[in-house]
Formats: sequence, structure tokens, C-alpha cells
Amino acid sequence: MNLSEEFRRHAAECGHMANFLRDPKNRAAWNTLAERWLRCAEWYEGREPLADRKRRARAHKKSDLRAHDLAP
Repeated sequence: MNLSEEFRRHAAECGHMANFLRDPKNRAAWNTLAERWLRCAEWYEGREPLADRKRRARAHKKSDLRAHDLAP
């Protein structure tokens, strides 16, 4: 399970808790927590491709350096 899925699972749990509460203040607090978890998931999903691009660029740079060292 990736981090985004875990954040979404937490959001679902908070939403589930909010559905069982009768006090409007507590329900609102749990719904706010659920919204925050969803925002975290969306943020992570937006950042993940950037991290993947950087990881691939570093790997590509290392392979270029190795190829240059092996060239006659």
C-alpha cells in the first residue's frame, strides 16, 4: 500500500466515525480530519511524480557517469 492509499484509508475511517456521532461539534471535527487526510493524499499524489522523475534522473546520471568511466 502506498502512502496516498494509507492517507485515504485514514480519511475513510474519520468519515466513518463522524457518521456515528450525534454531537454536531464532534461530527464536524471528525469530518475536518477526514478532509485533511484527503488533502494529504492529494498533495502526495501530486508530489509523487516529481520524486519519481528525480529518482530516474539520478539513476540516469549515474549510468552516464559509469559509461563515461568505461569508455576508452
